[in-house]
Amino acid sequence: MSITLIAVVIALALGHAAPALAASVRDFGWYGHWLRWLDRRFPEGGFWRGRYGIALALLPPLLAVGLFQLAVDAPLLGLAGLVLGVAVLFYCWGPRDLDVDVEAIVAAPDPVARREAASRLWPDPAQASLDAPSLVSAVVTSAQRRWFGVLFWFLLLGPFGALLYRLAALAAEGDDARLLPADTAAGARWLHGLLDWPVAQLMALSMALVGDFDTVVGAWKDNGGASFRLDAGFLAAAARASVKSELADEALDYVEEGVASPTALVRELGELPELRDAMSLAWRTLLLWLAVLALFVLAGWVS
Repeated sequence: MSITLIAVVIALALGHAAPALAASVRDFGWYGHWLRWLDRRFPEGGFWRGRYGIALALLPPLLAVGLFQLAVDAPLLGLAGLVLGVAVLFYCWGPRDLDVDVEAIVAAPDPVARREAASRLWPDPAQASLDAPSLVSAVVTSAQRRWFGVLFWFLLLGPFGALLYRLAALAAEGDDARLLPADTAAGARWLHGLLDWPVAQLMALSMALVGDFDTVVGAWKDNGGASFRLDAGFLAAAARASVKSELADEALDYVEEGVASPTALVRELGELPELRDAMSLAWRTLLLWLAVLALFVLAGWVS
């Protein structure tokens, strides 16, 4: 467990300290070539073109990482295990820096540039929207796909889990998903939803703990969070409710201090305060996860 925590901290620090390195390393172009090769290789009616065909794409890279992970899982090879964990987690994180993408939206000089910057938060750029609720949902969903999904499965299954989540996400969304036959793509989306569901549940709980508990839990319940459907829409709803509550509290504080006019409130809260609060919520949630992981490590050392 301590090696896992060290790997997480090193991967996070390296990503922020060397963004150029991260951008150059996190290239999954090989995966798209692999999907195209499979599509050319297997004819109509075969296993590849069925609901479980995505397993053919996932098995070779996951098997290679899994075998290497087992090979270095020994007391004398702890350093090799740490290096493997850092390398795979660093590779699967992101791939883009969420802070940079959010800041680009705020700093955009005009609506056209803002929409272009916002499109980076959506798997399909055509779905980009500039209304505040959509931006909050996009920030939290991006945090789930870029950070928390990879982190959760890394904590659970090690490097194998981190790579599983990233490859499943690539096959379910974005450019690589368009390379798949219809039934194969449907299977990839189901697998991705299955991997995302526990992540979204833990994120919603964490947001309740770091934000307005009653508001977040209420939104979670109202949007199907208590059901077992593989639909993580409750996460975006909980984030929107939390951000709305935080902004209302901030506005009330400013009004009590004598800042009552709408223009003054905009000046005090800044432009697109929803984005700022959504990003803050994502960071507080991540820090809570790391704090809980650190507590588990300390408990292991004490025992």
